[in-house]
Amino acid sequence: MSPSQPPADKETNVQATAQATALAVILAVSLCHGINDIMQSLLSAIYPLLKDNYGLDFWQIGLLTFTFQMTASMLQPVVGMVTDKKPMPYSLPYGMASSLVGLIVLAYAGHYWLLLVGASLIGIGSAVFHPESSRIARLASGGRHGLAQSLFQVGGNAGQAMGPLLAAFIVVPFGQASIAWFAVGSLLGILVLWQVSGWYVRLRAAMKNRKASAFVSPFSRRRVGWALAILTLLVLTKNAYVASLASYYTFYVIDKFDVSVQMSQVLLFVFLGASALGILLGGPFGDRYGQKAMIWFSIVGVLPFTLALPYANYEWTIVLTIIIGLILSSAFSNIVVFAQELVPGRVGMIGGIFFGLAFGMGGIAAALLGIVADWKGIDFVFKVCSYLPFLGLLTIFLPNMKHADKAA
Repeated sequence: MSPSQPPADKETNVQATAQATALAVILAVSLCHGINDIMQSLLSAIYPLLKDNYGLDFWQIGLLTFTFQMTASMLQPVVGMVTDKKPMPYSLPYGMASSLVGLIVLAYAGHYWLLLVGASLIGIGSAVFHPESSRIARLASGGRHGLAQSLFQVGGNAGQAMGPLLAAFIVVPFGQASIAWFAVGSLLGILVLWQVSGWYVRLRAAMKNRKASAFVSPFSRRRVGWALAILTLLVLTKNAYVASLASYYTFYVIDKFDVSVQMSQVLLFVFLGASALGILLGGPFGDRYGQKAMIWFSIVGVLPFTLALPYANYEWTIVLTIIIGLILSSAFSNIVVFAQELVPGRVGMIGGIFFGLAFGMGGIAAALLGIVADWKGIDFVFKVCSYLPFLGLLTIFLPNMKHADKAA
């Protein structure tokens, strides 16, 4: 071996190790995102069980949802703004610990008000988790922000899809106390996030002596505010459409095509799987072709299929929902990255807005669609929702980031 080879080999090994560490961090927060969202989805999945066990009225179920949404969704932007000014690396495992305690409270609650406490603790854990973990995914991205956000988000989607299945096969057969078994997953999440937080602390220490670039947006404050409003509306309409499918798709196919309950659940799982795949693919394509181009593709590309869905037969309904899930979900990670570029240095606030506030508002919109379904029928709801992507044409008013990069 020549004397000149070892330094080159050493440099290559260091680079490979750094890349592997960054990927491991992204996968770690993605795993914990899945654990977090399993706990979230468990709450709504066990509503029928809680209703029977405690003799609850529907308004009390609604109050449980409201309590969770207020802490999980509305609190996230506040947490994000605070951690932007004062990063809190070890807040992640503490947030997961809050969710763990919430699970235990739900499992052994003796009174209804304890159910509200458990729901709020899970919501607080979620509010703490999303902004800071989104920041860590971006820091570990190595410049491939779309890929990092896609990997991070697909963990959450997988958790949302698994929650109802776990509730059906574990909680329903074994009773409310079996909710406490999921604390094992929370403990795993705490251990993983403790390691991730340590990586974050070491990274901040390594970057401390570097000259930090100024966090200056390439556009005026007014234009940034207008662009953020458009992006929030895009996420809200996307979430409202996806939530309407997730909430009412089973009823739609049962009512229209007379399929079994089991088959309707399989079809819903196929749609959720297509949505997860769309998120996973959307980020890398955004890195390559640009975030705005991918947002355009998602909005314009999905319109023909959403408009056709209410009039499709059984076979085409399955095909169309798969295509809709793939295309519509491909926009989300690109919307988040686009917003992060608009407001440099405010990753936590952006994460709080788009993972929290917009998701919560989308869920509220889906709940309102339930009222419409009671009034006009489920088929009418799907016809109304087919026009929601038209609001995505507001993308035309988003600024061109390529021009901003050239100016910079």
